[in-house]
Amino acid sequence: MYERFGLFIDGDWRARGGQGALDIVDPATGETLGEVPTAAEADVDDAIGAADKALKRWRATSAWTRADFLHAAADRMHERTEEAARQITLEAGKPLAQAKREWALSVDQFRWYAEEARRIYGRIVESRAPGGRVEVLHEPVGVVAAFTAWNFPAVLIARKVAPALAAGCSVIIRPSSEVPGAAMIMVDCLRQAGVPPGVVNLVIGPTATTYTRLMASPVVRKITLTGSTAVGQQMIRDAAATMKRVSMELGGNAPMIVFDDAHVDTVLDLAVPTKFANAGQVCVAPDRFYVHESLHDAFVSGFAKRAGSLKLGHGLDETTQMGPLINQRRVDAIEAVVADANKRGGRIEAGGGRPQGQNKGFFFEPTVISGLPDDAIALAEENFGPIAAITPFSDNEEVFQRANAGDFGLSAYVFTRDPTRIREAVSRIESGMVGVNSFALAAAEAPFGGIKLSGMGREGGTEGILDFLNVKLSQVAV
Repeated sequence: MYERFGLFIDGDWRARGGQGALDIVDPATGETLGEVPTAAEADVDDAIGAADKALKRWRATSAWTRADFLHAAADRMHERTEEAARQITLEAGKPLAQAKREWALSVDQFRWYAEEARRIYGRIVESRAPGGRVEVLHEPVGVVAAFTAWNFPAVLIARKVAPALAAGCSVIIRPSSEVPGAAMIMVDCLRQAGVPPGVVNLVIGPTATTYTRLMASPVVRKITLTGSTAVGQQMIRDAAATMKRVSMELGGNAPMIVFDDAHVDTVLDLAVPTKFANAGQVCVAPDRFYVHESLHDAFVSGFAKRAGSLKLGHGLDETTQMGPLINQRRVDAIEAVVADANKRGGRIEAGGGRPQGQNKGFFFEPTVISGLPDDAIALAEENFGPIAAITPFSDNEEVFQRANAGDFGLSAYVFTRDPTRIREAVSRIESGMVGVNSFALAAAEAPFGGIKLSGMGREGGTEGILDFLNVKLSQVAV
């Protein structure tokens, strides 16, 4: 697959990069899928130059024409769903059905922002000067560098590229080097749609030659990231040198509160597949389960039973319900969380280790732990894996304080049938997003993002395009 693509610069695919090649590994088998070219500094400089040159033409292209290009790209993406989903599964390990859903969500982003391109509104403000006029305008911020993580190799890119193009910006995509295939297919769909050369560019490679060059360039005016909090903090520091605009979706440690009026089986039917989707490697996945003491034991028992029945395997097997972790580093990290839980007196209700008889790939059992103190790693930190830590609570004030503990504020979930309690929970919980009796937070039409150490800015919705626009004031006197 990779030999068809490579780096994409100024409208052309480059089968060779100046930094050699990188092996791509199937996390379900540990086997090499192929190799991709990696960019040297000269390649990155070419991409920056191409994006800068193309910007002048693209920002002058009418919003209606930009919308047509985005719709055409979405059409091409829809046609290539099977190809893209298979590539996502091979590189990221998630079951094929989840990969197809991710690609469909990516198509939605292009559809939504094709229409948002036509709705970039300014406004007229009444002037104090007789006969004068104050105009508030929006203009594209400029060349955008988009950095993405490996857990959602398609939709994370679509959330950045679609609004940037809709706003009139040119883009340089730097995906995770572990999962470049979906980015290549998406870029090729934009090429097929006729997006002019240089408007979209793709570079792959090590930090020293890609990140460093993009962050240092004064041509790049906007940085958008999905990644860890530590990487985001470093990006902010690096962006300060050239005063780049930044928006970023970072880590999370989502609380889920189950109040005493919730229906246990109904909640479990939703919570278990959500928690273990993509092997728990989801920034908005619930990590900390606070269950009212009257429901706690039944909830733990039901969660453990359902988790233990999930079938692990290669994502291309249609019967697989959970795939592998992305690499050995993640396996080691999850093992450390379980070891800490054992030291802290936690009870392993299900899972807790690598599956027996699984001698290849990076698999870890769906794991349920109870009986932990709040400062145990499984509760206090984002585990980013297949671990559900369940703990009881007795009153509302207590659970809100515990849910708000810590520095993350990406997502949170509440299950209750009481309308008054719903309003109180949404008001009291410190998070960018709150799901009430639902986990459906990610949609093209809704603003996605967090507060505190979970990031800044929003992706999706009407708000998502604003991060790619500068505000200009025009004071007109006559």
